[in-house]
Amino acid sequence: MSTIHVDVVSAEEAIFEGEAEFVALPGETGELGIYPQHTPLITRIRPGAVRIKLAGKNEEEFVFVAGGILEVQPNRVTVLADTAIRGHDLDEAKAEEARKKAEEALANRSADIDYAKAQAELMEAMAQIAAIRKLRGK
Repeated sequence: MSTIHVDVVSAEEAIFEGEAEFVALPGETGELGIYPQHTPLITRIRPGAVRIKLAGKNEEEFVFVAGGILEVQPNRVTVLADTAIRGHDLDEAKAEEARKKAEEALANRSADIDYAKAQAELMEAMAQIAAIRKLRGK
């Protein structure tokens, strides 16, 4: 079976590097599925789950990204994430707390806050919670 090399990196560290049969992730306009020999592509990605079907195995690697850039070449996928967290390192309690804080900031109209930032934080927390639930559902 043909494979594609996948790199998932954040500003802090390399999260994943290896061969895969398939990669799925949240593109700016919808879910993207990348197979070997995919047409070259550069696009922004939304907060959500990157699923990497490992080459020759029945398992998937799971990484949460908080947005970033995707570059696809016929034999290589590179995810440059704003923030990336390995699936097994996700903490649902922390994500729920972040969601609540963002919702409170948005509800508190008298506060001197950056609404765009609070809304982005809310979207990231909600995406992280959805990713955790998706991972646990498998």
